[in-house]
Amino acid sequence: MARRSTPPGSQSSLREANRARLLDSLRRHGRLTQIELAGATGLSPATVSNIVKELTATGVLHTSFTSRSGRRATLVSLARQVGLVAGAHFSTRKLHVAIADATRSVVAETSLPLAPDHRHDAELDRLSLLLGDMVEGLGGSLSDLLAVGLALPAPVDPRTSVISTPGLLPGWDGVDIARSLSARIGRPVHVDSEANLGALAEAREGAARGASSSVYVTVGHSISAGLLVDGELFRGASGRTGQIGHMTIDENGGRCRCGNRGCLETVAAGPALLAGFSEADGIHRLRDLVTAAGDGVPAAQRTIADAGRHIGIAAASLCNLIDPERIVVGGELARAGEILLAPLRHALERAILGGGVPEIVASAFAEWAETRGAIALALDHVAVDADLVAFPA
Repeated sequence: MARRSTPPGSQSSLREANRARLLDSLRRHGRLTQIELAGATGLSPATVSNIVKELTATGVLHTSFTSRSGRRATLVSLARQVGLVAGAHFSTRKLHVAIADATRSVVAETSLPLAPDHRHDAELDRLSLLLGDMVEGLGGSLSDLLAVGLALPAPVDPRTSVISTPGLLPGWDGVDIARSLSARIGRPVHVDSEANLGALAEAREGAARGASSSVYVTVGHSISAGLLVDGELFRGASGRTGQIGHMTIDENGGRCRCGNRGCLETVAAGPALLAGFSEADGIHRLRDLVTAAGDGVPAAQRTIADAGRHIGIAAASLCNLIDPERIVVGGELARAGEILLAPLRHALERAILGGGVPEIVASAFAEWAETRGAIALALDHVAVDADLVAFPA
C-alpha cells in the first residue's frame, strides 16, 4: 500500500512520526507495557495509549494484560498477521533455522549437522530448500517471509556482507552472502557474525536485557564476542570487532587457524579441548565433554575449568577497554554452567583493573541465541508503518 502523503510539520505528519516511533520500539524490543513504551519513545503515556488503541483496532498491534510490580499493566506487541521472518545460524558444526512472527514467537524451527568443510554454495542451496519447506509446512510460501537474518561464525563487513577476515571460514570467503542467499529465495537477507547476533538477542530479550552495555562471548569450536554499547552493536569499521578468540595468550604457543600463534582459540576452543582426550575416553564432541564434566569426570572438569580461566584473562582485557555492565557466555561450552563460569569469573576478578567486575551470566537461549539474534536482525529491517497499514486521515 502506498504511503499517504502528508505535509511536513502538519498535525498528520506528527501523528505518523509518533506511530512510527512506537512501532520501531516494538520491532526492536518485542513486547512492552504502555509505560515502558512511553519511556522508550519519549512520548507521553496519553499519546501512547491513543496510538495503541488506534493500531489495535486496525489489527497492527495486539494487547494483553500482565502484572508489573504488583500492578496490572497493558502489554503491547506487533500483531502476528504483520508477517513472518526467518533466522538462520551457520555455526562451524551445525545449522539452526527458525521462523517467527512479528511478536518474535517462533512458529517453526529445526537444526541439522554440518560437515567440517562446508562451503557457501552447497549450504545456501540447502538453506533455501529448508526455508521453503518450513514455510510450506506453515501453509505459506517464501513470499510470506518479510526478511531473513543470517548468523555466521566469522566477522562480516556490514558494508558488503562479505567475511572481513579471510581464512576463518574456508569456502565462504569473497562472497556477498546476503546477495547470494537473496538471489536464491527472492527475499531480503541481512548477515552478521554469530557473536554480534547472540549479543543482540541477549540484549533485546535475554540475559543482558536492561544492561546499558554488555558483552556476549560465544564459546564452542571457535570463540568470539559481540559488544553492545548504549544498547547498540559496536561492529567497528569492517566488522572485525570482538575477535577475542584471536587475542594472543602465549606468543610462543601453537599456530592458530588465523595464522598467528598462541591465540585464545589454541587453548580454549573446541579442537584444542578435545585434542587432550584419546579414543578410549569416549569424548569426541564438545557435547560429550560437557556431559562428562557434568557426570563428575575429573579430566573433563579440569579441561573446561582451564578453558574458563583462559577466557577470563582475555575477557579482562576486553573489560579494561569497554567496561561492560554484564558479560553473557553462550555457545556449546556454556552448557557446562559454573564448571566454566566460576573459573572464568575468578580469572576476570584477578586481572581486571579497579575491581569493578561485571556480572557474568549464562545465555538465556543456549545454542539458539544466535538464531534469535538473526530473527531480531531481520525484524530490524522490516518496515512496519504506513506502507503496511491504512491509517485514518
